[in-house]
Amino acid sequence: MIIFGIDPGLAISGYGVLNYIGNKFDVLEYGAITTESCEEFPLRLKKIYDCYSELFKMYKPEAVAIEELFYNKNVKTAIAVAQARGVHLLAAVNNSIPLYEYTPLQIKQGIVGYGRAEKRQVQEMVKIILKLDSIPKPDDVADGLAVAICHAHSLKYAENFKILKY
Repeated sequence: MIIFGIDPGLAISGYGVLNYIGNKFDVLEYGAITTESCEEFPLRLKKIYDCYSELFKMYKPEAVAIEELFYNKNVKTAIAVAQARGVHLLAAVNNSIPLYEYTPLQIKQGIVGYGRAEKRQVQEMVKIILKLDSIPKPDDVADGLAVAICHAHSLKYAENFKILKY
């Protein structure tokens, strides 16, 4: 099963593409989509949409797992990131890919086994589980991979996390 994990963001959106077969992971790709703050907001959203649409066409994932947003003290930033997250979702919907969302607590639980784990612990586990030489950078990329791993570990219960039903 090809799983596409996304850590949604406006300036940096991390992603990971994994092939999960028989409790084993094969890393197909990981990286980040970035936009510059000097770009016009609608063009930043378009770039995110276009990049993810292209990646979805290239890898043909059977599931997209995305992190839910957590509360941000800066309301203006939270609204912009929420709008960007909507674009991530739209790209998956327009490519007819089932969507699943996980809270940060669920992701930490699924990776480390403890919902209050530190970010560094999650990153180390991503590196170990995927047998990577180093922790993917920036942090958003490791987070995208963590979401994909969490979904793989949750497949038995995946319907509980599905946000789009076809």
